[in-house]
Amino acid sequence: MTATLTPPPETVAPLAADERCDRCNAAGKLRITLAGGSELVFCGHHANKYAEDLVKITVRYATDPEFSWRGADLMAN
Repeated sequence: MTATLTPPPETVAPLAADERCDRCNAAGKLRITLAGGSELVFCGHHANKYAEDLVKITVRYATDPEFSWRGADLMAN
């Protein structure tokens, strides 16, 4: 039997309580990571308002546990 090593899945750190929306400074509900490694944070309103555009540039994302991002369904498709 040959042993194979599998790298651990990439994990995304949960949002910190002090993270603020890059558009309006409200509490952050979504953090996206771009291909270059940069991150953007959005409140629930702006995350869902721009979901269709955000999924086009998102490599990874993390949401507040109580927030349902509309873009999650779009990313799955």
